[in-house]
Amino acid sequence: MTKKANDIFLESSQNHKLKTIIHSNCLKDCFKYENPKNTPKTDDDLLNDIMRVSKETCSITLTQKMYSLNGAYDVSTITRHFGSWNNALRKAGLESGNIVNYTDEELFENILNIWQFKGKQPVRKDLAFPPSKISQSPYNRRFHSWITAIKEFVNYANDKNIEVDKNDCVNGANMKCPGRDPSLRLRYQVLKRDNFSCCQCGASPAKDPSVSLHIDHIIPWSKGGRTTLDNLQTLCSKCNLGKSNQAD
Repeated sequence: MTKKANDIFLESSQNHKLKTIIHSNCLKDCFKYENPKNTPKTDDDLLNDIMRVSKETCSITLTQKMYSLNGAYDVSTITRHFGSWNNALRKAGLESGNIVNYTDEELFENILNIWQFKGKQPVRKDLAFPPSKISQSPYNRRFHSWITAIKEFVNYANDKNIEVDKNDCVNGANMKCPGRDPSLRLRYQVLKRDNFSCCQCGASPAKDPSVSLHIDHIIPWSKGGRTTLDNLQTLCSKCNLGKSNQAD
């Protein structure tokens, strides 16, 4: 065999090996098993995807519309599996998104949470995003419009005639109060007096959404302190923890 013929033979052999390698790699990459589109979905598949969407959207009251935009399955598939959308949410450990009979206090508390989070008056679209846990519909049913709901909340928040529960020792009288934990109304009086800010460092959820406020006994309950307006103060979680460490 001449040198030229030998070179042609070697080049042809190398090309054949290269084609064999490429073909083999193509087979590995091109042939993959995929589940048929009509493969039955398990409850775990659906619940895991609901929880995924809830985590990604930072929502614990996931709506069907929100899931449709971000989920991997049809809402109708989920409702067939669990009987209803709300049943699926409960199975996934989430809150139902269509509670009908909210109290005024629950509606106002939701507005207040948004207000503190933003540091300014909420607008209607804020109800669709955290930290809101209530959609627009309950406000429309109760107050007929969002604007009326905001006005009613402002009147409620600015009301100076809120009565404190009889069980609370507001005037600091020399009597033992029936419990350690202040009632909701006494807590409101303390927070309002302290301008919803920490008495030690001035931190407020209106300025920093990560701030968490607590009602603290100035003289500890364990040392005879009473649950009275003059023995309670507002502390952020950091200052409250620091006080506990000093007490220990």
